[in-house]
Amino acid sequence: MSRPNIWLILCDQLRADALGCYGNPIVETPAIDALAARGALFRSAYTPSPVCVPARASLITGREPYVNECYDNGSPMPDGPTLMSELTAAGYRTHGVGKMHFTPDGDALRGFQTRDSEEEFGTTESDDYLAWVRDQGFGHVEYPHGLRDEMYYVPQLSQLPAELHPTTWVADRSIDFLRTEDGPFFLWSSFIAPHPPFTPPAPWHQRYPASLMPDPQLPLSGDGLLTAYNRLQNRYKYRDGGRDRRLWQLIKSYYYASVTYVDHQIGRVVEELKRRGQFENTVIVLTADHGEFLGDYGCFGKRSFLDAAARVPMICSGPGFAPGPVDAPAGLVDVLPTVLTTAGVPIPATDGVPLQNPERDRVVFGQFQQGELGLYAVITDEWKYIWSAPDAKEYLIDRRRDPGETVNHAYNIRVRDTVVELRGQAAKHFPDLAETDFDTLSANRPLIVGAAPGNGGRDGLLALDRDADAATIVVQWD
Repeated sequence: MSRPNIWLILCDQLRADALGCYGNPIVETPAIDALAARGALFRSAYTPSPVCVPARASLITGREPYVNECYDNGSPMPDGPTLMSELTAAGYRTHGVGKMHFTPDGDALRGFQTRDSEEEFGTTESDDYLAWVRDQGFGHVEYPHGLRDEMYYVPQLSQLPAELHPTTWVADRSIDFLRTEDGPFFLWSSFIAPHPPFTPPAPWHQRYPASLMPDPQLPLSGDGLLTAYNRLQNRYKYRDGGRDRRLWQLIKSYYYASVTYVDHQIGRVVEELKRRGQFENTVIVLTADHGEFLGDYGCFGKRSFLDAAARVPMICSGPGFAPGPVDAPAGLVDVLPTVLTTAGVPIPATDGVPLQNPERDRVVFGQFQQGELGLYAVITDEWKYIWSAPDAKEYLIDRRRDPGETVNHAYNIRVRDTVVELRGQAAKHFPDLAETDFDTLSANRPLIVGAAPGNGGRDGLLALDRDADAATIVVQWD
């Protein structure tokens, strides 16, 4: 058999549980669900950084943010080998469609042979999509991706008809590419949706009645899981003015409609692959750069390692992947070694692993920002440990007993050993944290009840949690 074709699908800000194949009972995603049924669905996949640019840098290089020195959207992506450059050098025809968010040069190819560009910010001189919209007689539409600023999280009906919608355009250009190539090819279709503003076209905006949308997850102890970045995002995204249940329902309705519309367009591309007889010899990888809070914990946006913002879909469908769910931890750094393994191309230095052979006992890491602004994560099959330097606070989530992520156990003395072990892994893995005194900074050390500091009294141990309703006391008997 000839070398397989490879189709990478990336959705921006798509949380894993917004898909039917990941258990969502509301959202209709038949095309994506069919891809999942044909291949491996990774139920524990995480972004290495819950924001666009560093996540995408990790995807194309297979390296973590601290290796790339890419920590936020303003960071430049590193030079060097990329997924696309390795495939191009190996004889694949490589093409990208849609949002890439490359920095510092948004027009760079970074290993692609060709691109159809569609970024959120651009001009008709630099952006293929905007130029095309103008040529269709809609140049008067100033915000084809939706109005931001104060309107960032106000759902909006697209100002464009469905056939001119940016989501449609990505599928159209992907289909155009397939009609000219017999393979082997690497096609990357990168959808901006469902990134806010949520602007589905008519009549798709009516797909999910807002009044029937479920309320977000607001656990009683949820405030104890938030960081400074959650509060900052709510402020500059104009979501800190109180809770409006009907607006929040409408936000979820339009987000879900955007997801279903992306699914519809993916289905169109799948049908073109089948029509050309290329579907069976095409490996399809679908994922996202990060998730979206969507009102959970009273928050919107990303920049968090809670599942709503950091857990992403990861579906590997086609030759080389056995159908079924996979619980082994995975991440975006795995895309490069997975795709290159599919293509039979040597893998450069990487922090990822080929997902053809997932590792159940693996630990995955995450980082946003650095130093005193850094947010770090250590994720195992059982636990998630987070250190937020701006808050000087630790977080420990029991992934098995508390999959909804409702309680921070980091200040509970009964899991002290787990906290120490995982913070040790963080200090060993992240150069920024090598000399960090977590106990002192986070006030997370056992204290002796009724004893003067440093006198070693034996009355008991007190674990102090500044956000808990009550302290936890464990008596130590000699």
